[in-house]
Amino acid sequence: MKCLNWRQFLNLPSFPAPGNSPPPVPPRLIFTVTTDLNYDQRMQRICGSLAAAGYDVLLVGREWAGSRPLTARPYRQHRLRCRCHRGKLFYLEFNLRLLLFLLARRATAWCAIDLDTALPVWLRARLGGQPFIYDAHELFTEVPEVVARPRVQRLWRRIENFIVPRAALAYTVGPALARLFEQRHGRPFAVVRNISRLTEQELPPAPAAAPAGGFILYQGALNAGRGLEELLAAMPQVNGRLVLCGEGDLSESLREQAGALGLLASGQVEFRGFVLPQELAELTRQATVGVNLLRNLGLSYYYSLANKFFDYLHAGVPQIVTDFPEYRALNEQYDVADLVADLAPATLAAALNRLLPGGNAARYHQLAANARRARPLLSWQHEEQQLLRIYKELTRTSF
Repeated sequence: MKCLNWRQFLNLPSFPAPGNSPPPVPPRLIFTVTTDLNYDQRMQRICGSLAAAGYDVLLVGREWAGSRPLTARPYRQHRLRCRCHRGKLFYLEFNLRLLLFLLARRATAWCAIDLDTALPVWLRARLGGQPFIYDAHELFTEVPEVVARPRVQRLWRRIENFIVPRAALAYTVGPALARLFEQRHGRPFAVVRNISRLTEQELPPAPAAAPAGGFILYQGALNAGRGLEELLAAMPQVNGRLVLCGEGDLSESLREQAGALGLLASGQVEFRGFVLPQELAELTRQATVGVNLLRNLGLSYYYSLANKFFDYLHAGVPQIVTDFPEYRALNEQYDVADLVADLAPATLAAALNRLLPGGNAARYHQLAANARRARPLLSWQHEEQQLLRIYKELTRTSF
């Protein structure tokens, strides 16, 4: 009969022999969003960079009835399917499904992207005694859909006041939003700007004038406050074609507006729907002008720094941008866009026609050349170093 040693007798774990220790387990990070993961370029960059740095990453998002199969990524992905698709019932259902999903998972740290996934993520981190991370992609309590409903806004503000002080790490997408969060909550916010990864593809020299047959490009959600109704109203006076990539709350009404103006029948406006990131990048390089228009419907939009600004810049495409603080500061330094003070259709038509064929060729060439010069200075390759620094500091102090 084989004798048990004292460790086996007491049912204690045995230790590996010297020189045979198992490799260290990488920190496991779980991120949560309410978006379809195929189209969330910001989270693709964040999770991809952390996975490349050795973290075990899982990104949890939302699956729509018409969602395409998940695109392969260097990190794990999971999408939750809900019966409700909008409004209070959606948020309730999604948060309950998310909590049940997270309860069956283990992680080293838990990261909520914006307030709409924060409560279940905080609760799971609390139950496990692990750090909770808050990534503010926007000032959620000040987006137009929330600002327009005071009771809803008060609820989200209570959630923000509860969540933000409890985060072991908090960061956002721009300096202006970081300062605002710090003033509200008296705690530091790091900044990781939402900038595209710069590809190695070389751009040709800036054209001397806008190319004939080009088009105006809008990429992003078709939501309130994006200047899309005003842009469509301007199009009958614009000497060019508009392509919109994305969907959102205004998808149906914008198509109706474009149809009523005769823009669909004439082919002057085209709705492409959701476009995968790699396809969108190629389409952006073909555009003549990009548009990034916002109405001041809340502080989130006023202090925004949208990814599309950098997508147009990386493609060497001049753009029309609302004159808001973050864009003004970047444009004063790099001069890659024409800023508009208002979204009146006449203002937009004049700004677009200036950069389209038959407009100011010298100004078009100047903006395109400046965008090409700015490309190497504004890229995810720089921003990811900040991302990796703050996660390394968190892991060093918390784990």
